[in-house]
Amino acid sequence: MKIIDAHHHLWAPQTPALDVGYVWLKDIGAMKPFGDPTPIQRDYLLPEFLENANPHEIIASVHVQADPRLPDPVAESAFIQKISDESAQPIMIVGFADLKTDAAAETVQQHKAHRNLRGIRQILSHLPDRPEISFAATNLLDNPTWRAQFAALAAQDMRFDLQLYPEQMLQAADLIAACPHVPVVIDHLGSPYDQTAAGRALWADGMQALAQIAQVHVKLSGYAMFFQGDLSDGARQVTQDILTWFGPERCMFGSNFPVDSLHLAYPDLVDFVASEVGANALDAVFANTAARFYNV
Repeated sequence: MKIIDAHHHLWAPQTPALDVGYVWLKDIGAMKPFGDPTPIQRDYLLPEFLENANPHEIIASVHVQADPRLPDPVAESAFIQKISDESAQPIMIVGFADLKTDAAAETVQQHKAHRNLRGIRQILSHLPDRPEISFAATNLLDNPTWRAQFAALAAQDMRFDLQLYPEQMLQAADLIAACPHVPVVIDHLGSPYDQTAAGRALWADGMQALAQIAQVHVKLSGYAMFFQGDLSDGARQVTQDILTWFGPERCMFGSNFPVDSLHLAYPDLVDFVASEVGANALDAVFANTAARFYNV
């Protein structure tokens, strides 16, 4: 299958000439919300990514920012642009900007010096009573500066990758609905971290609220973050719910490699998503939605 992978990472913490100042990738063994990162705290570059996808052909892809603590987040965009240019492999870029600072607009403009830049991600995932799985120290949706800088992305023709927890979705939906010219894609299935009945109900309420907003899309990505290697009932139900609420035309496949490689092989992940999507929607989910959203 020919695939546009809408969510992956490339990095090189072990090679000084390519190191852009990674922090968590050098903190070997420090637990992350998705588990023990030790096996992926090493160089992961384009040849390995393409080999992981074999026998599928990656015709284009989207690199999503990997470390918000980089001293210069624009250096990551430069790193990916150079890989794309030298390999002739189309790699779109989602960079990092700290929207809670007044300097965010300037950072976005600097990112845009790299022609493959398509959007911004700043992970919002925060649970006040679960710091061990929180990516953000506070709920950025409460921050007036952050909200204003999010709205300003429209004038900069930027998309936004939205990674958050279900507890934050209704608040996010209100903000996104008020900013109709900021295209948004929900990362990693909407982070269904709580598979109890109550957790599933909270996730469903939030995802359905977001589905009512026309510019919101979803990535069928991050399965290993919430289901590890178990692509059975829970993963299937989440996938089917998303397809029902958003439709294939607003869903896109993302491998989340190398993070998901902690538990899943790339071909197995493709086979699972393809079986859930069905033959009639393969082109949309594995290529067309991402091509349209990210202007590949």
